[in-house]
Amino acid sequence: MTNNVGSTADLAKPVSVLFICLGNICRSTMAEGVFRYLAMDHPLISRIDSCGTGAYHTGDQPDPRTIAVLEKHDIVGFQHKARKIRIPADLEEFDYLLCMDEDNVDDVRNMVKRVKKKNADGEEAWGKVMLYGEFGGKGKDEEVADPYYGGGKGFDIAFEQLERFGKNLLKHIEEESKK
Repeated sequence: MTNNVGSTADLAKPVSVLFICLGNICRSTMAEGVFRYLAMDHPLISRIDSCGTGAYHTGDQPDPRTIAVLEKHDIVGFQHKARKIRIPADLEEFDYLLCMDEDNVDDVRNMVKRVKKKNADGEEAWGKVMLYGEFGGKGKDEEVADPYYGGGKGFDIAFEQLERFGKNLLKHIEEESKK
């Protein structure tokens, strides 16, 4: 009798990823665009989105410099409107909540603390909130500096980081699926 069971990746539950920064028009939006490109048709990725901890830009398009850098790297046609994080809904919908800097991590974890007081599974939710730079691969946690008030070079630096983090995140998800 032949065993028709597929690979571990076929058996693993696909995961969802939420990228988080302050306003959701620069870093988290770029992270979403880059990761969508890297994970295109990946069987272990079910959903990708981004949001901000603040509502400053809700409904706005990505910063034009973000779009320009994505297009420079052949990531075209990316559509997004900024939104604020929704707690507890985003905790329930996403497996990874990846923050661009420590301030974002603190903000989201404070939101989780408020939910935790009302919700018994707050501990599990806490573990979903991480600094995206944990996937930097350079032996230390990296932050993605907010390029909003600077020139185009900050967006180029952010792209380099986000592409590297994204590749490492995919490797991590693939390794986790084999456990």
